[in-house]
Amino acid sequence: MKNYPGINNLRKYGTSPFNLAVIHGGPGAPGEMAPVARELSAFGGVLEPLQTAITIEGQVRELSEVLEKYGDLPVTLIGFSWGAMLSFMFTALRPHMVKKLILIGSGPYEEKYVSNITKTRISRLGKEDLKNFVRLTETLNDPSAKNRNEALCNFGKLTLKADTYDPLPHEEEGLECNYESFKGVWEEASELRSKGKLLELGKEIRCQVVAIHGDYDPHPFEGVKEPLSRTLKDFRFILLEKCGHQPWIEKEAKVKFYNSLKNEI
Repeated sequence: MKNYPGINNLRKYGTSPFNLAVIHGGPGAPGEMAPVARELSAFGGVLEPLQTAITIEGQVRELSEVLEKYGDLPVTLIGFSWGAMLSFMFTALRPHMVKKLILIGSGPYEEKYVSNITKTRISRLGKEDLKNFVRLTETLNDPSAKNRNEALCNFGKLTLKADTYDPLPHEEEGLECNYESFKGVWEEASELRSKGKLLELGKEIRCQVVAIHGDYDPHPFEGVKEPLSRTLKDFRFILLEKCGHQPWIEKEAKVKFYNSLKNEI
């Protein structure tokens, strides 16, 4: 992934007022939402906050500060993967700041759906990629490893192979990975989900929520659709066919994805 020296915690696209914000996944893997931000900037100003904190509370505070300073509140939040889950929590905690919430390729909201993610990915990897998958997992889990930021970036590239149905040629636009952010935030999020507290937060969400999900995404769409359908007051779900985790790079789904997204904003 590219390194952009000197980048702070925000990139802007289009012109004021900034009433849209795209929230990247990871955690600890900023920058990947740049293509979506550029596409949407034709319809209004777009903020791309780059999360750096190593706790959920810290990431919520970071996002709040950026939106308060630069956003035309309330904004439409568009979260991808982990960013969808962060946006979900943020919207529950700061409902006055969010006009609408759009979740793209979100992780599941109940623990029972989680084990299928790794199983699905492993089933799609060839022999050599599977060896690398195991090696990188071991590195990430080794407290004495010196190169865990690099390992996290490489792990992301490898899982993207398993996560994608039929990708278009595309440029990787992620910035430097941060393992400490990944580890700290994800441990907290996993505990919240396993205890049912993540889904419980949804009862505090007042705005409309729309989830867009690919049918080939290893994150099972049932883990988003079913829990949120029974928790949120105003929820709609859009399933894209022949589409993996990142709809904007999918040959068969890119146009439908952007059409759906533009209709929602």
